[in-house]
Formats: sequence, C-alpha cells, structure tokens
Amino acid sequence: MDPKTLTSWFLQELKAEANATRKCLERVPESKFDWKPHDKSMTMGYLALIVAEIPLWITQMVEKSEIDFVKFEHYKVIDTAGLVKHFDQNLAAAREALGNTNDEALLEQCHLKADGKIIYSSPKKDNVGITLNHWVHHRGQLTVYLRLNDIPVPSIYGPSADDKSF
Repeated sequence: MDPKTLTSWFLQELKAEANATRKCLERVPESKFDWKPHDKSMTMGYLALIVAEIPLWITQMVEKSEIDFVKFEHYKVIDTAGLVKHFDQNLAAAREALGNTNDEALLEQCHLKADGKIIYSSPKKDNVGITLNHWVHHRGQLTVYLRLNDIPVPSIYGPSADDKSF
C-alpha cells in the first residue's frame, strides 16, 4: 500500500492508537460501569462503549456514506471481556473497510444524520480524520475516569504514573 495515500495514513493511525485503546478498555471493571464523575457526565460503561464503537463509525462512513446517531444500535455491554471483544471486532471491520477503499472514494460525501435528517455533510476523508481525533479525545476522558477510580492508567504515548515500562 502506498504510504502517501489517505487510506494508508488512516490505517496507520488506527494501528498506532489500537493497542493503547485496548489496554484502557481492558481495565474498565464491570463494577464501575455505572460510575460517573459528575451528574452531567456519562457513565464509565457508556464512555468505554463509545471508545469501543468509534472504529465502527469509520466502517459506517466508508461503506454506507452515513451514520445516524439516533438510529445507531449500540452493543449491549455486559462485561469487560465482551466490551474488548466488541472493540476488536469493530477495529477489524474499520481496517477492512479502509483497506477496501481508496482516496478517490474518500472524497465522496458522508452524511451525519439524526433520525434520518441530515445535520452535516462533508467528504468521507474529513469525517474519518475527525473521528480518529474524537476517538483519542474519548480515550483521554476514559483515562481520567480510570485515574479517579484508582485504576492504573496504561501508557499511551509514553509512560504513565502507573506504567513506567519505558
């Protein structure tokens, strides 16, 4: 694959972020799925689910040219092992979708919808890039949730206060 293509770059980004994301998800205990740091915050279980499902958003964007957040069916989280397995499946699907497309196809429009109503449209390449950033953002939130619960935070881009394996 040509390293100068967007698809190659997106695949490289998925690979670069996958391991740290998986390590974070593996540390979310079922006993904390309902925990949240503030009344206005989402629960740890829902946040972990978003982190696990964001690669699926990429698959939807690339293959279906749309994602409808009202109609999007979320996986039912029961335990940490299932959450991690769901993430692994979504990551594999995103890799496959990106591997089966090309930069020309990424110039096509993708639509963000709410119950069928288009609320935003832009080229797939823009949406995939924004989604990768969004994924990293939510993973960062998840590491704060872990820290606030005295759950060791894995190294992400370098050592953490809990994981000094570098």
